[in-house]
Amino acid sequence: MSSNAATSPTLELALDLIGRRSVTPEDAGCQPLMAERLAALGFTIEPMRFGEVDNLWARRGSEGPLFCFAGHTDVVPPGPLADWTSDPFQPEIRDGLLYGRGACDMKGSLAAMITATERFIAEQPEHQSSIAFLITSDEEGPSIDGTRRVIETLSARDERIDFALVGEPSSHQRLGDVIKNGRRGSLGGRLRIRGKQGHVAYPKLADNPVHRAAPALAELCGERWDEGNDHFPPTSFQISNIHAGTGADNVIPGELEVLFNLRYSTEQTPEAIQRRIHALLDRHGLDHQIDWRVSGHPFLTPAGALVEATQAAILAVTGEPTQLSTIGGTSDGRFIAPTGAQVVELGPINASIHKVDECVGVEELDQLSAIYSDILRRLLGDQ
Repeated sequence: MSSNAATSPTLELALDLIGRRSVTPEDAGCQPLMAERLAALGFTIEPMRFGEVDNLWARRGSEGPLFCFAGHTDVVPPGPLADWTSDPFQPEIRDGLLYGRGACDMKGSLAAMITATERFIAEQPEHQSSIAFLITSDEEGPSIDGTRRVIETLSARDERIDFALVGEPSSHQRLGDVIKNGRRGSLGGRLRIRGKQGHVAYPKLADNPVHRAAPALAELCGERWDEGNDHFPPTSFQISNIHAGTGADNVIPGELEVLFNLRYSTEQTPEAIQRRIHALLDRHGLDHQIDWRVSGHPFLTPAGALVEATQAAILAVTGEPTQLSTIGGTSDGRFIAPTGAQVVELGPINASIHKVDECVGVEELDQLSAIYSDILRRLLGDQ
């Protein structure tokens, strides 16, 4: 950290969190640090470890409504350290920006959540409502033993979240210009198309799966799946990897493997998409097999108490309006929304996430904390 940088409680906590090398699924002590702060506020602390994943469920209060801050302490690997201007796990402030892996995604948000909650409870220690934190170290990884398992545990004991704010970096050009009130579903496939291996000099004795599959793959890439709707863009199909052959240029491959993904709207279901793709491949006469993986269903939180409180808080703190969006990848909100909770995502500007020299604005962190506090006041505070 630069010596002339002014500090704030949010910045100090962000520095401490970023300095912990919590590459998925490691937590590296981030959750105990947060739990210590929350326990001091009267939260009941409940660590939940599933497999190699650390999770934290912390709750203050027993009455409804229950507002939950949700997030993750794990970060993606930094890549070659030589590519970074400074060590990704030794946070540094330069020109008003805090640099380090996780600064934006999403340790800055976690710090803002804690200080916002401390501020709100100091103002209204007897609030007639409940606040919770659902924190995992498995968001950037398989997302099997993280938020998904915690929600299953809570549901089994009839513990219901009413409002959930996920701290994913949602902003584009300025803090709060975009909040996510939904996400598209994600359907992935591993397609295997079988041919017959042979010598390239004798193509009639072989069956090249690359050649046979090319027209079908082109048709899939050009397919118009739907028109989307008022909340979601049209469903998209993308090929992410193609592999065939032995590595030799004189061998016709015997099998082609294609990895693909669809981000789909509420106009589609995984089953309908699967039927269309299988029918297309059959029409092209391909001997194929697909292993499917649904990593998230689409969800939407329409206008209501949480959306309205979030929009109003952003306007009050920044003086600027916000817009609703469902674009982007998946988030752990996909595990919370099916329980009936209202879910939004609000966090820092996302331009540097998963990149070398990831960073967040120092002033942005304090503004984010102020927005989070204002949301708590609007939803849970004394009227």
